[in-house]
Amino acid sequence: MRSGGRGKQGGVQQVTDAAALAATANRLFETEFGGEKPEALLIEPWLAIEREAYLSVAVDGRAEGYVVMYAPRGGVDIEEGPPPARYPVGAPWNFRAYELRKILKDVEPDYQWREKVIALAQRLVRVASMHDCSTIEINPLAKLAGGALIAADAKVARDEWAHFRNQEIHALREADKGRVGERLRDCLDMGHMYVRLDGDIGLISGGAGMTMAAMDMIAEQGGRPACFLDVSPGPTSARGYRPALAMLDADPQVKVILISVFGGGTQMQRVANSVKELMAGRKSKKPVVCRLDGTNVDQVPGIFAQFGAHNHARLEDAVSEAVRLAGNAA
Repeated sequence: MRSGGRGKQGGVQQVTDAAALAATANRLFETEFGGEKPEALLIEPWLAIEREAYLSVAVDGRAEGYVVMYAPRGGVDIEEGPPPARYPVGAPWNFRAYELRKILKDVEPDYQWREKVIALAQRLVRVASMHDCSTIEINPLAKLAGGALIAADAKVARDEWAHFRNQEIHALREADKGRVGERLRDCLDMGHMYVRLDGDIGLISGGAGMTMAAMDMIAEQGGRPACFLDVSPGPTSARGYRPALAMLDADPQVKVILISVFGGGTQMQRVANSVKELMAGRKSKKPVVCRLDGTNVDQVPGIFAQFGAHNHARLEDAVSEAVRLAGNAA
C-alpha cells in the first residue's frame, strides 16, 4: 500500500482463530486505503509492546542528502506529538554517531535504547543509499520485553527515477505500468510525472516546482486541481504533449485544461507549434487555457492567432480564467 495511517483506518486487525482470520482477510481485501485496495496481507504474531518510537531516514533538500528523524513517541498518533528531532546527514558517508548522539541526548533519556537507535539509523542510511530509497520510515519502532527492538511497521519508498541504474526499480516501474490504463501508460512511457487528485481543472505543466505553484494558485483562487502532471521529463513536442492532453480529455471529471509551461531553456515557439498541432486534431470541446513564458515567447501570439488561441502573460490570469471556466461548467 502507498498510503499511511492504515491503523487508524482499520487496516491492522487482531484475530484469534482461523474463522476470524478468513473473515477479516476478506473484509480487508474489499476495503480501500488511500483510494486503493490491498493486493496482499501480512500475517504475523501480535506483539507485546512495551513502548513505541519513531525513526526514519529520508532524502531532504535542505540537508543536501539524507536526514535522520527520531521521536521517542511513535504509533498512530505521531502527528499529534512534538516534531521529531532531525539529524541532517547529507551524503551517507557523512554519518557520525557522536553527532546523532548529541541530538538524541535531549529527547531520549534511555541510554541503552539511544545507542541501539543510533546503530539502527546508521544502517538505515546505508540501506537507503544502496537501494535508491527516498524514504525508510519505521513507525512504530517497538521495544519488546527484554529490550529487543523491532520494526513493528515500516514504509519504504524508492526513487522511481533511479530506474535507469537499478533493475529492481525498473522492474517495479514496468509492473506498475501494466496495471494502469492505456492513456496513463502512454504518459508514463514519455517520462511524465502524474498524480491524480479530486479536482476538475486538469493541469499540464513543465517542472515540478512550477506545477506545484500552479496547483497552489488554483486552490487560492477557489478552484480544484485535478492532477499533478509534470511533462518536463518528456520531449517538448506534440509527441510528448499528446498523451497528457488525451488523458485529460478522456477524464470525465476534468472540465478545463490549463497548460502552463515556463523555462529559460525551453523554446516557446516549439511548444506553441505543438499545441497548435494537437488542437487541430482534437475532438474534445473542453476549454484549454494557456500560459507559455520563456525563450522566444514573443513568437507565441502569432502562432496562437492561427488557431484562435490566447497566451496569458501571467500565470495568475491564466489560472483565473481556468477557475472561471470550471465554475461555469459545473
